[in-house]
Amino acid sequence: MAKKKSKAEVLPKGLAPEALRVACDPAELGFETTAELGSSPMTIGQDRAIDAINLAASITHKDFNIYVLGRMGMGRHDTVSKLISKQAADRPAPSDWVYVNNFDAPHKPNAMRLPAGSAFVLKSAMQHLVDDLANEIPALFESEEYQTQRRAIEEEFGQRHEEPIAEFAERAAKEGVALLRTPMGFMLAAIVDGKPIKPEVYEALAPEERKAIDAKVERLQEHLAKVLQHGPQLEKEYRQRIEGLHAGLAERVVSLRVKEVADQFRKNAEIGAYLEHVRKDMISNAELFLVSKEETNDGPFPEVIRKFHLEPQFDRYAVNIMVSHDVSKDVAAPVVSEDMPTLHYLSGRIEHISEMGTLATNFTLIKPGALHRANGGFLVLDAARLLSEPYAWEALKRSLQSQSISISSLGERLGLVSTVSLEPDPIPLELRVVLIGDRRLHMLLCLLDPEFNELFKLQADFEDDLPRTARTTRLMARVVAGYARQENLRPMTAGAVAALLDHAVRLADDSKKFTLQLGALKDVMREADHYAGQSGTASITDADISQAIAQADRRASRIRERLQEAVTRKTILIDTVGSAVGQVNGLSVIGTGQYNFGRPTRITARVRMGAGKVVDIEREVDLGGPLHSKGVLILGGFLASRYARDVPMSLQASLVFEQSYGGVDGDSASSAELYALLSALSGVAIRQGLAVTGSVNQNGEVQAIGGVNEKIEGFFDTCKARRLTGKQGVLIPAANVEHLMLRRDIVEAARAGKFRVIAIKTIDQGIEALTGRVAGKRKRGGNFPEGSINALVEAQLRAFAETRRRFAKDIEALPKAEDGK
Repeated sequence: MAKKKSKAEVLPKGLAPEALRVACDPAELGFETTAELGSSPMTIGQDRAIDAINLAASITHKDFNIYVLGRMGMGRHDTVSKLISKQAADRPAPSDWVYVNNFDAPHKPNAMRLPAGSAFVLKSAMQHLVDDLANEIPALFESEEYQTQRRAIEEEFGQRHEEPIAEFAERAAKEGVALLRTPMGFMLAAIVDGKPIKPEVYEALAPEERKAIDAKVERLQEHLAKVLQHGPQLEKEYRQRIEGLHAGLAERVVSLRVKEVADQFRKNAEIGAYLEHVRKDMISNAELFLVSKEETNDGPFPEVIRKFHLEPQFDRYAVNIMVSHDVSKDVAAPVVSEDMPTLHYLSGRIEHISEMGTLATNFTLIKPGALHRANGGFLVLDAARLLSEPYAWEALKRSLQSQSISISSLGERLGLVSTVSLEPDPIPLELRVVLIGDRRLHMLLCLLDPEFNELFKLQADFEDDLPRTARTTRLMARVVAGYARQENLRPMTAGAVAALLDHAVRLADDSKKFTLQLGALKDVMREADHYAGQSGTASITDADISQAIAQADRRASRIRERLQEAVTRKTILIDTVGSAVGQVNGLSVIGTGQYNFGRPTRITARVRMGAGKVVDIEREVDLGGPLHSKGVLILGGFLASRYARDVPMSLQASLVFEQSYGGVDGDSASSAELYALLSALSGVAIRQGLAVTGSVNQNGEVQAIGGVNEKIEGFFDTCKARRLTGKQGVLIPAANVEHLMLRRDIVEAARAGKFRVIAIKTIDQGIEALTGRVAGKRKRGGNFPEGSINALVEAQLRAFAETRRRFAKDIEALPKAEDGK
């Protein structure tokens, strides 16, 4: 459609420059530099969240775990750490926990609770015990007493073994048969001339003589077998006597040394019971110490270093420490933050070693997890990381529900490992868990996991912003000063603090609030300190803050500049002068990560007679989101309820975002689409020097939208690149005026009359500003004023309805074809 020449109508008055940017006055801060300010709490405006965290930290009932939710950069981790550490300092150090050998069932190690600080004492005592016995038991078995008793036993059993054989030999000799000892055992041979008969002599005997000798030898052989069958029993009795001798001798020294260890822990019955099992096992396995003594120690380290590291055969007497607290240092409950909450790092793991090509393990290879280290205190976890690890969330819930820590292998659960593993005793758990995550994840957990609300009864919801008052302005200045001091930054001038607070207002998207994303403000401060160092100044100035903000914007603005270049070169068609029918400049916000910027988009509308349908081309090709489609349906409802209500809606209209090749969502362009439709229906051109943003309801009221600052700045940059004419500006909802925190160059342009921001409340006000024509209110007679926009729109819709009626009547008047012709 051809563009009409712009007329010399007076444009509507824009907002005062002071309303476009409510800046902080450095003179009102009351200081020259932040060096004059005292310290202030780093967490402000989060009283609700702080109360929830303090409740979770102090309440003693179970299941009052807490989920800390909010946006990144709110200082959630620092706040949680400080508050919980303060509560933990008032609690005593919890018990130590160790695993020891279960001598009755080695695959089921026993968990043992010890007083705080006792685990290393017990471990050291057991190492000294084994080391002492490794020296004393071999010495005892080399003593004269042991040798004498052993010889006596050997002589006794030797005699008991030889006497029956001697008696048999004497009896056989009387019958002319000799008992011979050979390497293969005993054998019998006939005696001839006082000597055992030789084979050739035996073969030379008469058959009757050989038969008599064979019968006699066979009879004596049976008797010899009866004599020799007592040998294994005697051997068993011998071994038992030797073992008894060993146990008797070992018991004296073992009992003495074990008693010395037990005396150190006489108040702990559980340790006493364990040491009694150790004593019995050491007495029964005294040979282990003899084997150890026989082995040489040819290594690069002297014995004094090696002796406290138990040899593998003594692992059965080791103490595997799961968690221990040094009472000389750890005088508070633990606060553990696990950055890698995998299943193994969370609940512990059982390691394996390779022995002769197979995997083996024992209780000394049980390794603790974060739950063990935090037991009796607090465990802080990142919710997103926890939920991304296989089986970690289920393991945490299971531990909290059972109030115990059970160690399981991921390989076993998945059936990937078939080797025999351990079944350690569960360790009782007394713990408060703090999950830190965003609001969306919290909502999903509440909806999808019915156990979540039972286990995490508290939530600490961090505020996104802080009301902007004189008091909070001074408080924010003290927070900034405290952070500069904490990070060893240069002092900030009052102007620098004011510039930073203006940036905080900008980030909040509200001129009456400060953002509480202190992380973003800290980044600006650190970068500004760098620029202050480069310029050699002793303080951070407002110029340094402005440079830091500008450089951050420049680093992220490549896409914005490329799009702006495309508009300037008219690759993307945007008009900033003149007027056109059915065409308006809409405004949108594009986000690239943490960086958002505004850009204008041409919206066009075309109308004709139809069946009352407004076609959203974006929706038809699946580029329009549900909120955008909702906005189009709303404006259709507005048209149907305001104009030509006594005739059928006979409109066929199409709406499109020109040169839009990505998805479109949100209803902030619904007012711009409606303006384009009204222009197309009325035939009145829209000023292309004005851009529009705002949503609309069915009553024709313009509603607030988000990203108003970015949208205004995006159109201003386009106009500035084309040349500011003084007839350019942006229409925004009146409800968005208090959200304005525009760049200084836009404020100066508005002050010079080169650009304006126009606040509107209704569609009628907007169409008047865009066309320079009166919108018109319906009179008592039911008609709009002649020549008004609304009158022209209604006349066009009535004309469509009349044309449609005539068309339908003409169709009915046509002769009907006869059947078969």
